[in-house]
Amino acid sequence: MDRRHSDLSPKLGSRSSADADGLLYGPLRAAPTAPDGCFLIGRAAQSLDGYIATRDGESCWISGPEDRTHTHRLRALCDAVVVGSATVRADDPQLTTRMVTGANPVRVVLDTDRRLSAHYRVFEAGPKTLVFCAPDAPGGARVGAAEAVPVRRGTTGLDIEAIIETLGMLGLRRILVEGGGITVARFLKAGALDRMHVTVAPLLMGGGVPAFALPPVNRLSEGARFSWTAHNMGADILLDIPLTRRI
Repeated sequence: MDRRHSDLSPKLGSRSSADADGLLYGPLRAAPTAPDGCFLIGRAAQSLDGYIATRDGESCWISGPEDRTHTHRLRALCDAVVVGSATVRADDPQLTTRMVTGANPVRVVLDTDRRLSAHYRVFEAGPKTLVFCAPDAPGGARVGAAEAVPVRRGTTGLDIEAIIETLGMLGLRRILVEGGGITVARFLKAGALDRMHVTVAPLLMGGGVPAFALPPVNRLSEGARFSWTAHNMGADILLDIPLTRRI
């Protein structure tokens, strides 16, 4: 699939649109180089003190309108957008490209045990939607207008490698892992991301849902350090972080 047609004309900060296109979106336009032919980008928007939602789950909107437009561009450049069931339950997202010019990606919801009902907007008629679930999960072949797709279990939730394999077999090779924090952290911990786009908003929350639900390290030397390029995104800062996939 080729969905590389989003409107990239607005400037990002002080960079020209051509610079922004090359630095931010170029890797998604290039042919994936991994042996499986897939390219995965993780996405998060967090407060200055590292939270993506309040304790009650409110997350709309931590970042500003420019950053939300950027998220829609990423969707338009990808074949599939992946979210966990908690994100659907908390935000009831549409996962479309309505803010930019470009095709909607296939929407993929990870719902291991089929606990989501069909009343959420992502399960209504519209862009194609898939529910990845465990083979032994209850329920029929569909959740609303969405098709149920069995994927083997891992130690926690669905197996990350099996998720990528299934997406690839379906011809979905540019994959945006959009949320939430637990889902993005599982892909990051598994070494399953090629890139991360993390937006930091000038907002202090004092507590809430952490951006990355990862096990703590005992020493600073054990923590993962990354290189990044910072871009102004309206009032926010976008960090473009290249990674090396291990699976």
